Amino acid sequence: MDKIWLKSYPPYVPAEIDPAKLRSLKQLLEETCAKHADRVAYVYMGATITYRELDSLSRAFGAWLQQQGFRKSDRIAIMLPNTPQYPIALFGALRAGLIVVNTNPLYTAPELEHQLTDAGVTAIVVLENFAHVVEKVLPHTKLKSVLVTAVGDYLSFPKSAIVNFVVRHVKKQVQPWHIASATSFKTAVQAGMKLPLAPVDLGPDDLAFLQYTGGTTGVSKGAMLSHGNVSTNVLQAEAWIGESLPDHGTILTAIPLYHIFALSCNCMVFARMGWQNLLIINPRDLRSLIADMQRYPCNFISGVNTLFNAMLHAPGFDKIDFSGLKISLGGGMAVQAAVAAKWKDATGNVLSQAWGLTETSPAACINPPSEEFNGSIGVPIPSTEIAIKDDAGNDLPFGKVGEICVRGPQVMKGYWNRPDETAKVMLPDGYLRTGDVGYMDERGFVYIEDRKKDMILVSGFNVYPNEVEAVAAAHPGILEAAAVAQPDERSGEVVALFLVRKDPAVTEKDVIEYMRQSLAGYKVPKHVYFKQELPKSNVGKILRKTLREEVART
Repeated sequence: MDKIWLKSYPPYVPAEIDPAKLRSLKQLLEETCAKHADRVAYVYMGATITYRELDSLSRAFGAWLQQQGFRKSDRIAIMLPNTPQYPIALFGALRAGLIVVNTNPLYTAPELEHQLTDAGVTAIVVLENFAHVVEKVLPHTKLKSVLVTAVGDYLSFPKSAIVNFVVRHVKKQVQPWHIASATSFKTAVQAGMKLPLAPVDLGPDDLAFLQYTGGTTGVSKGAMLSHGNVSTNVLQAEAWIGESLPDHGTILTAIPLYHIFALSCNCMVFARMGWQNLLIINPRDLRSLIADMQRYPCNFISGVNTLFNAMLHAPGFDKIDFSGLKISLGGGMAVQAAVAAKWKDATGNVLSQAWGLTETSPAACINPPSEEFNGSIGVPIPSTEIAIKDDAGNDLPFGKVGEICVRGPQVMKGYWNRPDETAKVMLPDGYLRTGDVGYMDERGFVYIEDRKKDMILVSGFNVYPNEVEAVAAAHPGILEAAAVAQPDERSGEVVALFLVRKDPAVTEKDVIEYMRQSLAGYKVPKHVYFKQELPKSNVGKILRKTLREEVART
């Protein structure tokens, strides 16, 4: 395709970036903390942490890890929502040379156990609200250190100021737990203040993350993202948006930092730029979210379609000052045209789309900041190539629908301990098969026509039917199960579960309660349909496509 997309680049964007500018995420943090020491790095429930403080606290945590015997390439899990402890733990671990395994705090015990054992995790930082889940899996893991923290830690104002928030959203969720060997995260950081941080040589090829993602078989796999993968993606995004943004501003982070979108964009890109990051611990608490946005007008807002839609309908949204808003960026799921139109009317700012995946660190395509909403996912960013290929790996012409494939320095090193799965997605010419189906127009803009047919996308999170079906099939009263996506105004899609009962007395309530014991909330079916039999192919394979068509008619 001869990189036709370069003609659609803004004039200030280069065709290629220089990866030598940023060799590691350790370098990113240390440079930005030195350059922007007195700027506010994070705002959290009204409390602030400066880049100077972030430097000191993360250095201390890294030193504590080293003193405890953790070494370069050891794996540490971070099981935290959007609190200041997240960047402190993240950058501290990276500075000590550890590999970070981001972990969803909402994981059930089976999900957590799989991730910790698969990655060989030996340390974990967890919010006290979720420590009971860690306690359940502890005997089955290689964990040596469990560090527990509380929502109120690292708040620089009287705790009475957050009592109402804690009572409403935190304390009532804390379940009893007892891990005799647990250490207070805050105590560990304080101890680390008295310790030296030994220098660790980190380069582009060293692993920074095992970022877990679902696969076509439903088996959760760890994408190996190196310091070079993520650092080059930071440079790519910075080159793309940098000229359109002020030197200093505020970014809204309502999507979780453990998700690759917020991790790379909100956390890494804007840390390099020295911006103030407004952390939202619970975006579903729209009253608190809108209050924070009123108090801290944002210059950059990122999120998924459902978040933008929820904000538009929240009381007080019309009182927010959007005069300084420069970029609104939707990713993780398709931005709906109706939501984009309402956002433009309400804020005066275009709701633009970007696209990528965990395996690409994640950004691969972004719309130019000056482009009106066009339904596309944008054009390939610098140093990135997009090819539309058929099943045999042959390139297809403009306008022809095929699989969207990506090649560039941000593409993962492969799947952790799964060379067979890596071989399925990596083509001999270096392109990554994404599983998304679409086409490229003659301007170089890419459009997603469809995605991997069976995947369910709930508020930007992947849910794979095999995992849901396996849990359902373990129920003693269920004979057969099939999970498909059902459209939903709030979440984009939800899980619909079709069942053939073995026991006629099994009810929808029974099934949902059973599923909640093994699956995170967003994976639990929202609709259960009982049938006498499920549609099958001539070889006995359940036809999910037929079931998707059925729910589409409901």
